[in-house]
Amino acid sequence: MRKAANLPVADMKIDAEPQPRRETMQSAVRNLCNPTPDATAAEITQAMLTAKGVRLERIVSHGQASPEGFWYDQDEAEWVMVIAGSAQLQIEGDDKERKLVAGDAVYLPAHCRHRVTWTDPNNPTVWIALFLDPSLAPELHDLA
Repeated sequence: MRKAANLPVADMKIDAEPQPRRETMQSAVRNLCNPTPDATAAEITQAMLTAKGVRLERIVSHGQASPEGFWYDQDEAEWVMVIAGSAQLQIEGDDKERKLVAGDAVYLPAHCRHRVTWTDPNNPTVWIALFLDPSLAPELHDLA
């Protein structure tokens, strides 16, 4: 800031407020359901955002399921939401599978064994998956 010299207070020029530091990251607007890549041959996973201890992915399925006997057992916690289509998820220890439709979300703590037993074979299922380092374990709130 400039020194005011010996000017009377009324004559002092005040520097403009400092501008906030601008990050180099560009903002982006994107529709996560359109366009949807063709996932009929294989499920498609795309990283959307990554940061220390955090990863956000868009997953597009079209009739895929976890192989028989395969269970995900991840070091990271996962919050996943179906934003289009539908799927069924089996969580180890649960009596029945959970059907997920657009708008449904589930939180899976680290090492919560789970598997996808079905995704819609007639329409793409679009998931948003947020993976979190266990040290960032969230406090869960009931939204009901």
